[in-house]
Amino acid sequence: MTFTTRFAPSPTGPLHLGHAYSAMLAHDLAQRHGGTFLLRIEDIDQTRARPQWEAQIYDDLHWLGLDWPTPVMRQSDRMAAYGATLDRLWARGLLYPCTCSRRDIQEAMSAPQEGAPMFGPDGLVYPGTCRLRRDEEGYAPADHTRPVADTLRLDMHRAWQALGTDQLSFYEDGAGPAGETGRIDLSADQMQRDVGDVVLARKGMGTSYHLSVVVDDAAQGITHVVRGRDLFEATQIHVLLQHLLDVPVPRYHHHRLIRDDAGKRLAKRDDARAIAKYREDGLSPQQIRDMTGL
Repeated sequence: MTFTTRFAPSPTGPLHLGHAYSAMLAHDLAQRHGGTFLLRIEDIDQTRARPQWEAQIYDDLHWLGLDWPTPVMRQSDRMAAYGATLDRLWARGLLYPCTCSRRDIQEAMSAPQEGAPMFGPDGLVYPGTCRLRRDEEGYAPADHTRPVADTLRLDMHRAWQALGTDQLSFYEDGAGPAGETGRIDLSADQMQRDVGDVVLARKGMGTSYHLSVVVDDAAQGITHVVRGRDLFEATQIHVLLQHLLDVPVPRYHHHRLIRDDAGKRLAKRDDARAIAKYREDGLSPQQIRDMTGL
């Protein structure tokens, strides 16, 4: 299988130095192994995505000296694929509709069980409110009409039961926040406790980051996922989904985050470190590489 990496930005603002580092690292790794570097536009949130930001992504990356095959995959064109995947999981009884608001979840978490974590890789660890009343409300796995307008969550307990194992693993070529590298083991008990029932389709959106990234990485034949260390904890969700969907599990390379002078990770609102601003100031692509340590 061809060594294949990808860079998958969201067109919701200007790319900054952290994006440049991630894209160039993925591109360099692909070139080093005689492989392919792909670009994917993650624009499932159409309320925030803007055509001008997408156009600037292409301009900035080309200026950095990166190239990729075309046409570029855009997630907004992939809703049918995400819907088909949700249908498969729903038919297996692994999803349930959730009508809880953020406030509902916060109130339910106001008296957490002793020792239970409040936050996981998907935010507040969902207390299972709608899961517990699914049967009494008459929801059945075969009924795919009622939950369409609701958020859909993965029943983490049923998901692990469906796999018929209580252990999974993936390989980390970079390092997690605590230096985790090499083979990373996952357990059913840990994920049920620390991750909970994650959202796979947001109300009014039809998918979520976790679902779409797994479906798209499989569709594009991504063998090595290169991304920031802040997404390390989310990887366990993606590996679980990969096994549920019977698609290959890539190797992962989580890299260090580029931070500002105060040690804070960069955000798209940090226009002072936008790639376009450095271009306007007359810096060269090599200087960007030097600034990011490549």
